[in-house]
Amino acid sequence: MHALARLLLALSCCAPSTGYFSEERWSPESRLLAPRVLVALICRNSEHSLPYFLGTIERLNYPKDRMALWVATDHNEDNTTDILREWLTKVQNLYHYVEWRPKEEPQFYDDEDDGPKQWTNQRYEHVMKLRQVALESAREMWADYFMLVDCDNLLINPDILWKLMKENKTIVAPMLESRAAYSNFWCGMTSQGYYKRTPAYLPMRKQIRKGCFAVPMVHSTFLIDLRKEASRQLAFHPPHPEYSWAFDDIIVFAYSARMADIQMFVCNKETYGYFPVPLRSHNTLEDEADSFLHTLLEVNVRNPPVMLSKYLPPPVKRPDRMGFDEVFVINLKRRTDRRDRMLRTLHQLEIDFKFIPAVDGKAMNTSEVNALGIHMLPGYSDPYHGRPLTKGELGCFLSHYNIWKEIVERGLESSLVIEDDLRFEVFFKRRLMNLMSEVEKDGLDWDLIYIGRKRMQIDHREKAVPNVHNLVEADYSYWTLGYMMSLQGALKLLRAEPLSKVLPVDEFLPIMYNKHPVSDYMKHFEPRDLKAFSAEPLLVYPTHYTGEDGYISDTETSTVWDNDKVRTDWDRARAGKTGEQAEISTEAQNSDVLQSSLDSTARDEL
Repeated sequence: MHALARLLLALSCCAPSTGYFSEERWSPESRLLAPRVLVALICRNSEHSLPYFLGTIERLNYPKDRMALWVATDHNEDNTTDILREWLTKVQNLYHYVEWRPKEEPQFYDDEDDGPKQWTNQRYEHVMKLRQVALESAREMWADYFMLVDCDNLLINPDILWKLMKENKTIVAPMLESRAAYSNFWCGMTSQGYYKRTPAYLPMRKQIRKGCFAVPMVHSTFLIDLRKEASRQLAFHPPHPEYSWAFDDIIVFAYSARMADIQMFVCNKETYGYFPVPLRSHNTLEDEADSFLHTLLEVNVRNPPVMLSKYLPPPVKRPDRMGFDEVFVINLKRRTDRRDRMLRTLHQLEIDFKFIPAVDGKAMNTSEVNALGIHMLPGYSDPYHGRPLTKGELGCFLSHYNIWKEIVERGLESSLVIEDDLRFEVFFKRRLMNLMSEVEKDGLDWDLIYIGRKRMQIDHREKAVPNVHNLVEADYSYWTLGYMMSLQGALKLLRAEPLSKVLPVDEFLPIMYNKHPVSDYMKHFEPRDLKAFSAEPLLVYPTHYTGEDGYISDTETSTVWDNDKVRTDWDRARAGKTGEQAEISTEAQNSDVLQSSLDSTARDEL
């Protein structure tokens, strides 16, 4: 017996250290489950934004079974409740948990005198209470994180949750882009809790300084790490017992964070999302919808488009020509990216249009140019580069020339001409239609009205048009981004026989309304009686300027018009034509122009 025991002991000493049995194997430990996140959505009058906003929520690159949705809506004049209900019904099984808190009545707050955009004390308190209930729900379900997102914030970065979690901050927000300097953070706060301008803000907002920065305020979209012990002291409502600042939801919460000794952070390392600039209390729901639409269009300038929710029907679009006989859109066939963007943009704006294939000057050979009887204006030299006309500029001229011919051939009384590399200003369609309505009502005799240009005469102000809001008599200007053309205006341009003395189209037009600074050019054209005006402020701008990422010039990067061997390019240091508008002095500002309410709203930047 003792001998057997000694034998077993010897065998056990010699056994391999990897396990009791030679066939035993094991795998590495599995990775941890994603942290649990409750996303709180509190929506009011958001019918216009929900199909896009909810699409961004759907596309977050985060396991839906580790996400809970807490959704509330009330005081709606539109279809917000029905849209949210339809969406939640279809997605509820995808998420770990869904809490739905709708309230059909009333549509307004008792102290809401100015309209649905007014933030009254009742509204502040109600929203703070809802956020507090959502926060408590997250704590009760032992969520690791609580994320608050306003229902018009477009989170275009699908990895935003992971990126914010990686920062390991108790409260952290992604910097959101807008059409203005406005964003969802403050760099300074007064002793009374109000916004304070600081020199640190713009370098962060423009991403000159990148990183995650300590700030006194974040709002609209932010993430709270509920695993941090100090987060237990955070509250949206009621205000802290020592609170004496303004009764405002974001200031109350910032004070709560301060009293809990929690630092807020904002990250601007990359592009995370976009949101509209807040409107004034007197603005309407139509204004709000148009402002959000502009945000969608701005996303589309430098990013892939925001896609609709796949669980909701697309909004109904009813395109029209805004009162014009035709809307022409010039597009170079090989610029398919610009064509696609304009298709999406004009669909969103509900504008009916006709694509005009641009003449590709780079593809024209000398014999084709000669066959058209084209000759360059004697003595013409580019004012910035000292070179003759390029083939790209020739192609651009011919593209516009062909439209003027079509206007005359079809007898179109008024047309809109736009190029494919522009961005539309906020409230574009209504502002343009209001302008044309006033022009017609006043009986203004016009041939050309710029809606986008680069003002080259910046020494004195242009003459305002009486009785018409937002219109001036145009002085020397560059660019043909967008303009309105009358039938008589097109006739005047064609009668000048410009193909026999060609120069860039944006030099030709000022000659025809007698505002070009070079008299030697003007003497070749008679009469110079084009009646030219300009919207003020402008309604369209270029998508890109010289030196910016994504800038492409089809007019300047080509060859000299009559010699395929002489290549041209633009001098970045002297790009006076394609660069941004030069600063206009106070004395030269068109400050006496009549301003409309929509333009005042467009200028509001909080």
